[in-house]
Amino acid sequence: MTKNALGGFLAGTALMYFADPVCGRRRRARLRDRFRACGRDISREVDKAERDSLNRMQGVGAAISSLWKSSDADDPVLIARVRSTIGRAVSHPHAIRARVEGAGRVILEGLILRHEVAYLLKRVSSVPGVHQCVDRLDVHDDAGGFPSLQGGAPRRGVSEFMQRNWTPALRVTASLAAGAMLYRATRSRGPLQWIRAAGGAALMARTIFNRPLQELAGLDGSLDTIAIDKTIHIDAPLEEVYSYWSNFENFPKFMTHLKEVRHLRNGRSHWIAAGPGGISIPWDAEVTEQKANERLAWKSLPGSAVRTAGVVHFDRITDNRTRVQIRMSYCPPGGLLGHSVAWLFGADPKSEMDDDLVRLKSLLETGKTHAHSAPVTREEVKATS
Repeated sequence: MTKNALGGFLAGTALMYFADPVCGRRRRARLRDRFRACGRDISREVDKAERDSLNRMQGVGAAISSLWKSSDADDPVLIARVRSTIGRAVSHPHAIRARVEGAGRVILEGLILRHEVAYLLKRVSSVPGVHQCVDRLDVHDDAGGFPSLQGGAPRRGVSEFMQRNWTPALRVTASLAAGAMLYRATRSRGPLQWIRAAGGAALMARTIFNRPLQELAGLDGSLDTIAIDKTIHIDAPLEEVYSYWSNFENFPKFMTHLKEVRHLRNGRSHWIAAGPGGISIPWDAEVTEQKANERLAWKSLPGSAVRTAGVVHFDRITDNRTRVQIRMSYCPPGGLLGHSVAWLFGADPKSEMDDDLVRLKSLLETGKTHAHSAPVTREEVKATS
């Protein structure tokens, strides 16, 4: 009974949303375009998986045939194998030199962090053709003042299943397994049905988005679940563009996804955005850096429903032309899954920011634009003093 009531409620909500006499046609067309785009993406992924599988089969065949061949190789080939292994074993492969002395005797020199030594020697010793690995490395507990040990990313061999991004072949295989689990869930009853349904849904989501489950749900604490990078040129003086942009309270007048922006104290502000179906999504943000006519940066406050951070750069092209560069990252409620629902309904910042920037461009260049089904003039949008 509960399932039937819930299904009826969701079906009625969807029918009202897509059959709306004013916006229904546009919403249906947008949803149709979304599904067509998804179909094209699936087709491309299947093609990639096919090529990936063929390459793996060739690799397996080469590995099997190598069992009956000598692993010895010329010095250039052996060095290439060792260099490839070093690149997968340490965080600063450029700091390590490898050379061959004699038949299969490899000497390693250069700088390395102490916790990476044992793993590197193990990996190099297992390279086909290496009979002896000589350790002449300069070992350090930390990067210290050594330029070649600065930065870098840790590298450790992990199974494909544990990697952040799955290969095309693994994604297709996992999607088939998820489909089988969901099908079995429809044929089961009791707790086993819900276990299979939850496991199949989680595996299908992991496969479709190619992201870890924590990141999909927005539980990893990161801000860069969704990244946006936009650039627009506006035929208006730099000072004018900056003054209009830095007055946040005017954004809802020409940004259709915003309902309200209200200044608080100490560079903080309260934002309310329109989510899917008109749901209000509030959050608080603060300005982290502000340099007049050059740069404006912000981030959301801890505990906000939307975690976001970004920066806007303003560059003078000519006296009457300005370049605006926006780099923003955010994690919406529900993480990437929540963003995907908004994407289907056309209510995500990525799809709306282009329209908002065009409205701002029109407002500053011609003095008028159109938002919220009503005209907006430059006189209605105040610049900062």
